[in-house]
Amino acid sequence: MQHCDTLIVPRWCVPVEPAVKVLEGHAVAITDGRVAAVLPLEQAKTRFQPSVLVERPDHVLIPGLINAHTHAAMTLFRGLADDMPLEAWLHEGIWPAERRWVSAEMVRDGTELAIAEMIRGGITCFSDQYFYPEIVAEAAVDLSMRAVVATPVVDFRTGWANNAAEYLQKAADLVHDPYADHPLVTTAFAPHSTFALSDESFGELRVLADQLDVRVQIHLHETAAEVEISLRDTGKRPYERLLDAGLVNRSLLAVHAVHMDDEEIARFAEAGVSVAHCPNSNLKLASGIAPIAKYRRAGLTVAIGTDGAASNNMLDMFSEMRTAALLAKATANDASAVTADEALHMATLGGAMALGLESSIGSIETGKWADLACVNLRTLNSQPIYDVVSQLVYASRCDQVADVWIAGRRHLENGQFVHIDSDGLLARGNEWRDRMSETGEVQ
Repeated sequence: MQHCDTLIVPRWCVPVEPAVKVLEGHAVAITDGRVAAVLPLEQAKTRFQPSVLVERPDHVLIPGLINAHTHAAMTLFRGLADDMPLEAWLHEGIWPAERRWVSAEMVRDGTELAIAEMIRGGITCFSDQYFYPEIVAEAAVDLSMRAVVATPVVDFRTGWANNAAEYLQKAADLVHDPYADHPLVTTAFAPHSTFALSDESFGELRVLADQLDVRVQIHLHETAAEVEISLRDTGKRPYERLLDAGLVNRSLLAVHAVHMDDEEIARFAEAGVSVAHCPNSNLKLASGIAPIAKYRRAGLTVAIGTDGAASNNMLDMFSEMRTAALLAKATANDASAVTADEALHMATLGGAMALGLESSIGSIETGKWADLACVNLRTLNSQPIYDVVSQLVYASRCDQVADVWIAGRRHLENGQFVHIDSDGLLARGNEWRDRMSETGEVQ
């Protein structure tokens, strides 16, 4: 009999790959942090002797959810500038707060709070874009969370860097050491947007990204105003500036991509660009609704992200899946435009593909990292069950997540953190609220 570290026996298992299908009466074996096998339970009993046996008779096991775009540290700005359109939200609310408060300490505390929130909701990987990315990476490693840490790049000075050249140098340093081959942390470049960088800076970024073989993610065509301002100031749509800079390729992750025309969609599909869809943030900021069904028909890889807690205000991928599917149906005037199966795929393997991690995460397959979430369906809102995936996408809540593993390490057991001090995180969050409120800048 073969030893394994953990044997998980759920009522249902949805591996996502090779297809979003529901397996019943199966088990998943984990060895050395990776999936050793997905097999019928009777075979598992005779093949594996586990150190830990986890039986979940009312649960469904799925790949860990992948948050393809967020700003983790902004949990500390949650509720700070609500009910404002994007431009006012940035210029009057968020950017002044960032200039006053963003520091290594703030990023560390906000990121740890976000990681705990995400793990509690079944998220096992997040793609982050914020200042002090080295602190984000450290927090992810310390809490054993999988992360894509994208270094921000802008032309203007902040508390973290003075100009685009310095941002790029710091980004290169992060790529080289110590995360070149880290099992949990991957790095990327994150120019904030086309209005935050000059053509010259984009050219320098492209050269460095090519040299280091690093992926690029950028807020793109998020609002109609962004497109209009770009046309006014440069004579080009934001997409055209990226195209001229040589950045429209399969290494590009276009975040939001709400206001794209048919020609741009076709060019994106031809180039292999991926899209990170953040439906709740787009709705809350009245940025618009991305035509996700059209993107998928064109062949684009679509992932789902929560965006930051300052614009959402939750880091809840169950909510994002449901909203993404419903919006797609409404905008396409087609109830089958994005199915429950497709929504789950976007939140798991679609996210892995968009981040260049599909060979190691995003589905429950032998050899991949054991990034897994077990969801309790024995709840009033999930009964009765006719279709497991439909219940996951349309009826389940993030607080139904019972167990989470990342690289085989258990983080959540029966809804309780195994390694994270949630009381300590809550206390630090309240300390930041008090500190910000005392200045009179935050009401």
